[in-house]
Amino acid sequence: MTDASTLEILARADRAAELPRLGGMARADGVAIVTEGAWALAAVDGALQVRDLPRRHTLERVPFVRGLVKLGVALVPLFARGGRASRRERLLLVLLVAAPAAMSRLPHALSVAGFAVTTLALAAWVFRGRTLYLHGAEHRAIAAAETRTLVRTWKGEEQPSRFSPRCGTNFAALVIPVTFLLERVWIAPTALLTPVLLPLCALALTMEVWLAIQRLPRTAARVLLAPGLALQRLTTREPALEDTRVALRAVASVLEHAGV
Repeated sequence: MTDASTLEILARADRAAELPRLGGMARADGVAIVTEGAWALAAVDGALQVRDLPRRHTLERVPFVRGLVKLGVALVPLFARGGRASRRERLLLVLLVAAPAAMSRLPHALSVAGFAVTTLALAAWVFRGRTLYLHGAEHRAIAAAETRTLVRTWKGEEQPSRFSPRCGTNFAALVIPVTFLLERVWIAPTALLTPVLLPLCALALTMEVWLAIQRLPRTAARVLLAPGLALQRLTTREPALEDTRVALRAVASVLEHAGV
């Protein structure tokens, strides 16, 4: 997609009365922008991919279950065939996510040390390369779509916020206290199932809290999301204009796919 065609799509989007709701994910080498039916991945080297998401499932309307389904769909750009992540990267991510559950069977000191090591390794993997800058660019591009300043943002005349109330960092900040509280009241059929069931239940419950917060007035929502918004100062960096344009190319591609 050329810069001229990208600008044409962004200009149409700025004039549109309604646009699809956008989400996103930053990688070390690009930005994925997601709508309800598709995702587009724009890479810093100019490569561009657009793919349809799996068809919506009735489980997405079932409380608690819908949270796990939504999280699974959110990871499609990372794990889908044809995505930028290699098989080795996907395997490494699965191992890092699954490791804490496996280590919970170890003596307490070893499990704590192992959890700390895998958490640091996961953070290093997630935020490697230019991810922090592209994460800020992802937020800026989505905010530009919501405020209809896409063309001005492309030209560098506007700089929407790099902080987002719908960022996954906010969700992660909610998971920690929800998991802590759930552990205090947890009653599992067997101790063997706890390392698997407890994280799943914590994620499902957090998603319900997350969805409820999204329905609150903006001011109230920002108060409840204050820890996550503060954490974004660590998980984002002020993007350069070219970083923002990478994210805007993904926005333009997914909007064109949606018929905008």
